[in-house]
Amino acid sequence: MHGASSTPDPPHAVIEGRYELLEPIGSGGMGEVWKAYDRRLRRFVAVKGLLDRNAVTAGSQISAMQRARREAEAIAKIEHPNVVTVHDQLETDKQVWIVMKLLEAGTLADLLHEQKVLSVPRAAAIGHQVLQGLQAVHAASVLHRDVKPGNVLVRDDGHVVLVDFGIATFEGATPLTRSGNIIGTPPYQAPELFSGAPTPASDLWALGVMLYEMVEGSLPFAGSEPWEVQANIDQSPNPVLRYAGPLAPVIRGLLRTDPDARLDTSTAASMLRQVLGAPTNTAPAAAATQPPEHEAEPVPLPDLASAPAAPSASASPAAQGASPRSSSRRSAKRAVSVALAVALLATAGWLVANGTGSGEKGKASVTAGSDSRGGNAATQTWAEWKKIHSQLKIGVKADQPGLSLRKGKDREGNPTYEGFDIDMAYRVARNLGYKDKDVKFVDVTSGNRDSQLTSKAADLVIASYTMKESAEIDFVGPYYEAGRGFLVRKNSVRHGEIKDASYLKTAKVEVCTASGSTYATSLPPLGFTLMDSLPATYQYCLEQLLSNESKVYAVASDDAVLAGYAQSDTVKMLDTFGETQKYGVAMRSGSPVLKGKVCSAVASILKDTQGWNRMYQKNLLPRLKKPTPGVPDLDPKRCPAS
Repeated sequence: MHGASSTPDPPHAVIEGRYELLEPIGSGGMGEVWKAYDRRLRRFVAVKGLLDRNAVTAGSQISAMQRARREAEAIAKIEHPNVVTVHDQLETDKQVWIVMKLLEAGTLADLLHEQKVLSVPRAAAIGHQVLQGLQAVHAASVLHRDVKPGNVLVRDDGHVVLVDFGIATFEGATPLTRSGNIIGTPPYQAPELFSGAPTPASDLWALGVMLYEMVEGSLPFAGSEPWEVQANIDQSPNPVLRYAGPLAPVIRGLLRTDPDARLDTSTAASMLRQVLGAPTNTAPAAAATQPPEHEAEPVPLPDLASAPAAPSASASPAAQGASPRSSSRRSAKRAVSVALAVALLATAGWLVANGTGSGEKGKASVTAGSDSRGGNAATQTWAEWKKIHSQLKIGVKADQPGLSLRKGKDREGNPTYEGFDIDMAYRVARNLGYKDKDVKFVDVTSGNRDSQLTSKAADLVIASYTMKESAEIDFVGPYYEAGRGFLVRKNSVRHGEIKDASYLKTAKVEVCTASGSTYATSLPPLGFTLMDSLPATYQYCLEQLLSNESKVYAVASDDAVLAGYAQSDTVKMLDTFGETQKYGVAMRSGSPVLKGKVCSAVASILKDTQGWNRMYQKNLLPRLKKPTPGVPDLDPKRCPAS
């Protein structure tokens, strides 16, 4: 036992006459962590102080003690097999303590130091248990704030326990600092922590970093200082995944820089369960994890549950005995062939995972070579899909007059909408065999459309969604082509009358647009200046533009969006510029049966020229005041002929 000089303030070797402090252990983010002996129950325990004495001044002592007391009470209520058990909480003169179970187990950090890389199944199993622990933590309104391998214990039997709540806090609490810096471990800190308060999404980011580290053998965003990590995130927000296999969508979803777009705990848990249920030892899948020199174009898989099997030990970079660079010199042609084989094998897994839930495997079957748009296999698969999806959830925007605008509520209290996109949504649903009453609209924004799809909050999104190349999102379309434009104030004290877009460039007028939109990335290279912090919706931009007290003088968006707000006498639309924005119906990639049905639906709608023109004349003509632009042609790359 250490002498009195080594014990916390007050300098006593025994707390409350019961817990004898033996030696400091670990390296907590705040306060002290001690191995202690419980004299009453005659057992060893871990005792941790929740306050960092160096970070608490005399003036903040009372409030800090009150906060720590509340946190100790909340942490003590968490009872979950994947969270360290808290036996007791107590308070001394200047410290609040929690007494926890002392676990004899190595940390995930130790495991990674020894093995460098873990197999996908083992990483998924560890990640799933950590996630279950976080669900319990967040349910208690507690934020862990220091999720990292050193705070994850892994027992020999595979059981995982989340430990170290020394810097835990409540959701919405004021960020804690030490010596002026946000506390925590920089490589695992979410980007929002560099400038704001933590949320449950911040803990999930850290889990995404750990999953990446487990399967890739390195950190996605390295750096010993917060500014280094932040710079790496800004420069390369989408780290390359070479060995993640079916874990890739989970990792990407957890490492979204926008916390609102990040996977939530329940969705991530569901995706990890699907990964754990995927086949694991098929030879083609193992080969597919060996990275080609240039990443091949992703081959659509039926759904997440059908993702390629986890890499075998021989496919991991550590087991290969070679660097990813040397092992990557394989032809893209072979990678595509292997990926196709994986897709065929995985289809059966999708059918089982999305079956009736009886738990009996092997009832679903796939006929090799069957057409995704026809044949008994496709018909049966679509029937199963509809059986699971009794409602068709369609993401739409709520703030775009003419395109999609929330009107009010129906008799049952459900929100109602109107606009071109809404009419299009109903037509697609009817072509898929749904009645109008079976359509459920989900509000989306430009910033969260992707996550609403990947989290399965929406099955389809029809919301002025410009088609793009994405490994996670697939499109059918275009069903409408919009012009690109600006809405500006007619007159202002600062800029007078803005006549054309060239003035916006030369005067460096800050342009407001929605984060996550195509304009957020396409305008700066063209010489336009964007606002420092872009909002999630165009609605905010437009409200600010119409306000005399705002410094927003220009909004960039599609002419179909801007026209709905151009009715005000104080604003005007500038001439459109550049290429058109091609709107598509979006869905999660890897759903060929759904995509085939949507392709047929959109093709049928576009073929009905008169019906399409009526939608335009009803919703957009009164605002755009332009003749019908003509029905667009369906992109054959999105919907190849059968």
